[in-house]
Amino acid sequence: MAHSSSAKKRIRQNESHRSRNRWRLRSMRESIKAFEQKLAEGDAQGAAESFKTCASVIDRTAQKGVIHKNQAARRKSRLSARLKALKNG
Repeated sequence: MAHSSSAKKRIRQNESHRSRNRWRLRSMRESIKAFEQKLAEGDAQGAAESFKTCASVIDRTAQKGVIHKNQAARRKSRLSARLKALKNG
């Protein structure tokens, strides 16, 4: 257990940052699931709109340091490839 006041403060900060990061991850995953739901329905127009919001959420998550920027780019690339496949075929 922490004894110094600065160590106790750091524990409090870590808890709040962890909860905030978990919220960001959860919201990112929810937006991805909403996009995947539109894909499963075959709704190309709705999927395109959902992709825009999903991409911005992924970018924001990476900007806050919750995920790496390369992971964000990889996720967006894979989602856009799936959207393109739905539109083409």
